[in-house]
Amino acid sequence: MNIIFTCGGTAGHINPAVALARMFQERCPGCSILFVGGDKGMGTRLVPKEGFQMKTVTITNFRRSMRPSAVKHNVGTLVNMVKSDHQAKAILDEFKPDLVVGTGGYASYPIVKAAAKRGVPTAIHESNAVPGLTTKALSKVASVVMVGFAESREYYDDPDKVVITGTPVRGDFFRRTRAEARKELGFDDDRPLLLSYWGSLGAERMNGYMTDFITLESKAGAPFRHIHGAGRDFAAMTKELAAAGVAGESLDGVEVREYIYDMPLVMAAADLVLCRSGASSISELAAIAKPSVLVPSPNVTADHQTKNARILSNAGGAVLLPEKECSGERLYEVISQLLHSPEKRAEMTRKLSELSIPDANEKIFETLKGLLR
Repeated sequence: MNIIFTCGGTAGHINPAVALARMFQERCPGCSILFVGGDKGMGTRLVPKEGFQMKTVTITNFRRSMRPSAVKHNVGTLVNMVKSDHQAKAILDEFKPDLVVGTGGYASYPIVKAAAKRGVPTAIHESNAVPGLTTKALSKVASVVMVGFAESREYYDDPDKVVITGTPVRGDFFRRTRAEARKELGFDDDRPLLLSYWGSLGAERMNGYMTDFITLESKAGAPFRHIHGAGRDFAAMTKELAAAGVAGESLDGVEVREYIYDMPLVMAAADLVLCRSGASSISELAAIAKPSVLVPSPNVTADHQTKNARILSNAGGAVLLPEKECSGERLYEVISQLLHSPEKRAEMTRKLSELSIPDANEKIFETLKGLLR
C-alpha cells in the first residue's frame, strides 16, 4: 500500500499529517509513505526529522491585492501552477499511490488535483474552522472532506461529502495526567501553571506585552507558575526583563524559553494556556480539554484565527481576546482571574470535553481505510 500525505508549510498542516502517517505505519506494517510539500515550506525541515521521505513541488500562493508587487507575484504563481502540475504527475508516475491525503495549504493543491483526475482515492482534511481557498477548490474533486468541527460543514458546497472527524493530535498529548506532568517537571508546590506562547516564531508585539506581564507577576510575588515560549524574540525579551530588574531569583516559578520542545508535557501540566488560535493550537486544546485565553493573529488570511477561536469561546471553553484590546496589564488581569477561579476552569474543561473528538485519529483512519476498500 502506497500513501501520499501532502500539506502546506505550517505546523497546523504538517502535524496532523505526521500523526496520521504514524498511525498507518503502526496499523499497516509495510505500507510506503511519501510526503509532498512546497519546495520552500517548513515541511522540508520538519518532515525529514520525523523520519519520512519527502518530495517537493514548486508552488506559491495568490495575494489578494492589486498592487504591482502582488500582481507580479500572482503571475509567478500562475507559472508555478503549470510547473507544479508537471511535477505532481511525475511524482504520481513514480510512487503510484493507492491513496492521497491533503491536510491543507496551497502546496497540497497540485498533487491532490492530479491524483483525483487519475481516479486515485483522495481525501482532504481542514483543521481550521473555515476552509481556505485551497480546501474549497479541492473539495470539489476530492473523494471525501474531513473537518475538525461540526460548524464547519456549512462552508462546503456538498455537505454530504463532509465527514466530521476532529483533527489528528499526536498521542504524546494524551500520555500524562496533570499530576504526572507536574512531577516530571519537578514542581514542588501547588501553584497553578500558565503556559503561554505565540507560535514557533513568536510575535514581537505580544512578546512585548508578555515582558510587562512577567514584570507584573514578579512584583506580585509570582502567585502562579508560568512557562513562556518567546521564539525568535527570546534574546530581546530576556534583555528587557533583566533591565527591568526581573531575572534570576526574582523569577520564582517563571520560566522564559526560546522554544518549548516538550509541548505535550508542559501542556499536560498547565492549568491555563495563553496563545494564538491557529489550527494546531485549537485542535490540541480541544482534544485534551484545556482552558485557554486566545488572542487571534490579526495578520492571517480571511481572519481565520478569530473564526477558530470563536468555536472554542462560543462553546464556553476559552476566552477570546482581540489583540487590539491587549496590554500587559489587561492580559495579567484576565489570566489572574481565571487562575484564581478553579471552578471557572473546571466548567471550561467540561464544555471543551463536550466539544472535543478525542478519537479523531481513529475516525480519520477508518474514513481513509474506507476509501481504500
